[in-house]
Amino acid sequence: MDESKWFDLMGRLGFDENMETYTKLQSHYSEKHRYYHNANHIIATLEYLQQAKHLANDYNALEVALWFHDAIYKVFSSSNELDSANWASEFLKNNNATDDLIGRVHRLIMATLHNATPSDNDESLLVDIDLSILGCSSEFYDQFEVWIRKEYKLIPSFIYKKKRKEILKIFLARERIYSHEYFFEKFEKSARINLQNAIDSL
Repeated sequence: MDESKWFDLMGRLGFDENMETYTKLQSHYSEKHRYYHNANHIIATLEYLQQAKHLANDYNALEVALWFHDAIYKVFSSSNELDSANWASEFLKNNNATDDLIGRVHRLIMATLHNATPSDNDESLLVDIDLSILGCSSEFYDQFEVWIRKEYKLIPSFIYKKKRKEILKIFLARERIYSHEYFFEKFEKSARINLQNAIDSL
């Protein structure tokens, strides 16, 4: 991960450099069981945020949320998003951030559960960015599915296929996968093709 981006964000927030937190985040995103939910994913999401900067209401909150949104990632845990959101909240509190920013970042990270309709513009934007992988090239999407399977390698194949198919069908059943026109036009069609192909191959 690019530490210059981290330092730039810290400067915009009026924080110290917080190198210890940056190093800890880097360590978490480098864990051996992560094949997709790693530093490369964070780098990609930050790049998409930069490209879609014009859509953001609170760019800084979105960037903090992206840095932390997969910070805690344990394959068999159901509280990864909450644990990541709580870490972000603790970090912001320790840096004397406003309650408004702390609450906003926490809500943004929780939106990556993808189990409810985003409640505002920035939640929608964060979700679109997090789901950008679904609409990438078919070759890269296929690799994404390989990485996800590796992360869940301890789950028997017949169980994994059933659960994975259920998850993919939920996204495919949505009226729109992407809320913002920018991402809808960029990824919606290819995402639906990728999802259907993945379902068919399971």
